[in-house]
Amino acid sequence: MASLTFLGAAGTVTGSKHLLDLGDRRILVDCGMFQGLKELRLRNWAPFPLDPASIGAVILTHAHLDHCGQLPRLVAQGFRGRIFCTPGTRDLCTLVLPDSARLQEEDARQSNKHGYSKHHPAEPLYTSADAARALAQLQPVGYNRPVPVAAGVEVEFINAGHLLGSAYARVKVGGRTILFGGDLGRYGRPVLPDPSPVDEADVLLLESTYGDRLHLPDDEGRRLADIVGETFARGGKLIIPSFAIGRVAEVLYWLKRLEEAGSIPTLPVYVDSPMAAAALEFYRRRSSELDAPDRHPALSDPADVVSGSRRTMATRAAARDLDAFCTRRMTTVASVEQSKALTASHTPSIVIAASGMATGGRVLHHLEAALPDARTTVMFVGYQAAGTRGRHLCDGATQVKMHGRMVPVAARIERLDSMSAHADAGEIVRWLSGFSRAPSMTHLVHGEAVALEALAARIQAKGWPVHIAKHLEQVELK
Repeated sequence: MASLTFLGAAGTVTGSKHLLDLGDRRILVDCGMFQGLKELRLRNWAPFPLDPASIGAVILTHAHLDHCGQLPRLVAQGFRGRIFCTPGTRDLCTLVLPDSARLQEEDARQSNKHGYSKHHPAEPLYTSADAARALAQLQPVGYNRPVPVAAGVEVEFINAGHLLGSAYARVKVGGRTILFGGDLGRYGRPVLPDPSPVDEADVLLLESTYGDRLHLPDDEGRRLADIVGETFARGGKLIIPSFAIGRVAEVLYWLKRLEEAGSIPTLPVYVDSPMAAAALEFYRRRSSELDAPDRHPALSDPADVVSGSRRTMATRAAARDLDAFCTRRMTTVASVEQSKALTASHTPSIVIAASGMATGGRVLHHLEAALPDARTTVMFVGYQAAGTRGRHLCDGATQVKMHGRMVPVAARIERLDSMSAHADAGEIVRWLSGFSRAPSMTHLVHGEAVALEALAARIQAKGWPVHIAKHLEQVELK
């Protein structure tokens, strides 16, 4: 009897990991890292609930750490099969996985040096060598090209509009279709295309990150312009913790657009993330996978919005080049020394740095230096998982712990969910309306309790069967 087991992203937004067990064949869909609360992060260290060597293949929906971050550990513990993904996902994984391994190794070194850990010696979750082996097992497959992944099992990747290379995985086995939704993108946003429609599935796994709310309507960047202008008027820095391989592109796009329209002053903009700079290059190379500028008003030149003129097709196509993300005074910060100098500087500027939830990376040094300064604005542009510094700051924390000390918070904290790459409740229902029939079951994953319950109610109102997945729960596929 075929079954699904929810090994992650069940009752939480992290650790996406779903096992399709066909008795004599096992397929794992995503192998993500748990983030946020300590009780979740500890799951990263637990043994896999099955022998990794018994898994025939992995299907990877996209390159965010909560979907791919445990692949090196899976490989280190014996998985030897292929990891099927899109070419864009493969590209971004070459940035994400080695960087994650480096951070794991650095954390272990620091723990051993300063005695942070109760384990002696502290070990990394996985190593750079493990990450390299995982990359060697990636098997890129283009969109809309069904391929076999095991005997009698076929997968097709469909563009999800969430991240470069992101996809739903449509798996066909035994005459049934199982759609692993991955993360669902948004409609009418710049840079990335709308999520592709799907007509039917027998079983659906659906993300629920924003299942309990609606994003604010698109305001053509007015709120962002206000935040930039007010911070500049105070003589402060605007610090934007951002996910390096996705959100940075949209943040830069809007800053450039507002700057060219004269809606914000021309300020120094620093991208303090080598990974983000490398990711922008992948976006440039795969511009054909991005949103077509002539299909989206936001991708027209700011002058077009003011004058009502239309650019030539060649000019509109050029907006998909890397120049579409470069403001007049943009600098990519390469070295640690440059980053330290930027951290120490009090010159009004915009600093974009990873990580997006302020859980690590260079942004911590910027926050540690600038949070006590009332002139500073910190603007979050993506989901903040429970237990992260970003969530604490958004919830009004007056101090946060960084590098072993408590840092007071005098800075202004802003949150701009309109830049989220996750569909809101209305967009999820809009996507579901494209189905010609209800799946026999829709399993809700990748959400916190309130969001899961709210989305379940919306789907039940459509007359669809729905189930909120539980961690380690196994369900039969009928």
